[in-house]
Amino acid sequence: MVVLKNRAKVSVSTTGTGSPITLGAAEDGYQTFAASGVSDGDVVRYVLEDGNNWEIGTGVYTASGTTLTRNVIESSNSDAAINLSGDGIVFIGFTVEDADNLFDLNIALG
Repeated sequence: MVVLKNRAKVSVSTTGTGSPITLGAAEDGYQTFAASGVSDGDVVRYVLEDGNNWEIGTGVYTASGTTLTRNVIESSNSDAAINLSGDGIVFIGFTVEDADNLFDLNIALG
């Protein structure tokens, strides 16, 4: 299961479609992944945006080097990794998959 944290949104200077991406400084009004409580090795649900291009996926956070792997679930690039320009942003997001998992958990506990 993915780790969800609040208000983690950072710049991404990585270019191309490769993985992992290097996480930069927090965007104004947000915090870094580490400051939000993401630990080394945690899997997070991410939303990555670069201009009009976007992707949603899961990634493993690595504190050393501050990186995030890319496992794309859906994207504006036919569900493949988007081509980063070096001016992207990434944030932790809550998606329909997470809501479905929560709903399934509530039924199981119900």
